[in-house]
Amino acid sequence: MTSEIRLNQSAHGLRSQCLPYKEVLAQSFAVIAPTTTPAANLGLIFAMSGNGTWLSFLLGMMGLVFVSVNINQFASRSASPGSLYSYIAKGLGPTAGVLCGWGLVLAYLFTGMAVLCGFANFSEVLMGHLGIHISSITLLAIGAGLSWYMACKDIQLSATTMLIIEGVSAGLILVLGIIVWAHKGFAFDPAQLTLQGATPGGVAMGLVLVVFGFSGFESATSLGDEAKKPLSTIPKAVMSSTILTGLFFIMMAYVEVLGFSGSSASLADSEEPLTFLANEAGVGLLGELISLSALLSFFACVLGSINPAARVFFMMARHGLFHTSLGEAHKSNKTPYVAITMSSLITFLVPATMSLFGLKLFQSMGYLGTICTYGFLLVYILISIAAPVYLYRLGKLRPLDVVFSLLGVGFMMIPVLGTVGIPGSELFPVPEYPYNVFPFLFLMYLLVGCGWFIMQRLRSPEIVEEMEEAIDAIHVRFNEPEKF
Repeated sequence: MTSEIRLNQSAHGLRSQCLPYKEVLAQSFAVIAPTTTPAANLGLIFAMSGNGTWLSFLLGMMGLVFVSVNINQFASRSASPGSLYSYIAKGLGPTAGVLCGWGLVLAYLFTGMAVLCGFANFSEVLMGHLGIHISSITLLAIGAGLSWYMACKDIQLSATTMLIIEGVSAGLILVLGIIVWAHKGFAFDPAQLTLQGATPGGVAMGLVLVVFGFSGFESATSLGDEAKKPLSTIPKAVMSSTILTGLFFIMMAYVEVLGFSGSSASLADSEEPLTFLANEAGVGLLGELISLSALLSFFACVLGSINPAARVFFMMARHGLFHTSLGEAHKSNKTPYVAITMSSLITFLVPATMSLFGLKLFQSMGYLGTICTYGFLLVYILISIAAPVYLYRLGKLRPLDVVFSLLGVGFMMIPVLGTVGIPGSELFPVPEYPYNVFPFLFLMYLLVGCGWFIMQRLRSPEIVEEMEEAIDAIHVRFNEPEKF
């Protein structure tokens, strides 16, 4: 039996091998949503990192390249909708896998919530220019509802839509970046190049939001059943999305900080920095087009976040960790429609509740974006630890693999320290309220998740064995080289 036949038989009811490389790459780009960082979030990073903003992005890219190498140790050998949950369970055992699963679910869902707030916020601003006023709750419902429909309908529809939106949006922003830099005479900014006024603590704190900006680069791994030639297309998408996005972020960080220098506005306080820079450069229409494309990019990110979150739920349910209905695939659409529906509802309900309690959308976006980062940091650290253990068991561990593991963990510890802080430290000060509370809420969430898994094991001891057998079966299918 060839690899192709065996893969088709084990596609968990999802549409098998339907996505080429560009659409797999689009999944990672959609969750990263590279447009949204320079269009909406860069001011928040600048408020912490100052003239070291570009350095925060550079360090973030380097750290996540090392994490990508560790992810690809697994992705080049097996693939499934379980994403990093399946990988970590294979490398470090079921308990670590479940911990990762809970971290991934939180990371993707809170990313979706954060960018859904961004979608509603940008919609309010753009419609306000036209004299149209729609409530925040309605806009949140529209964004979540459209994402639910497209995610349930067809993975190819989702991927193609995300590819077009992110491609056009990033292209427009690059054009504006070149125009703004030209408007400044293609100047080299000594303040940025010498890190004037930047502090190590500020750069580290900026890294927290930088990781949020990159987060989701690994989400292509959730398309293990649906990607063509998954052992080559998925690792390529993971690494390419990290490097290309990193270079894009570094360039735009430099240009935006330069563009705001000497102006009447502050980048740290601007909710629409690209619109301001476009007007300053005399290309206001381009700024309006970018605002519209940013709105669409927020939507693409909501859709891109729901897809992998649902697939993690889907695989965990098929391993007996959630209700079996979450592990069902639609017979004709071949999508995990029950898990998608639940993910979409959660993505809508949390920011809608925050809005009802009077929190502004931009404020909610910052809170939710910070919390989702904890989930990604946990998963990136676990996968970096799991990779050398996995390779050792295969008898293929090299000293260089250990180095990549240590570098991945080491770089991710910088934003961890920046998030939690060290009492009395000037380098890593404890964040202000409510950000100082978020890490403890995340730990409580993990304790609840682990406690729930322990109860499951006590009630059904066979669940661990069945979970291990299911994950081992995925890896066995890829023992033969791909022949398709």
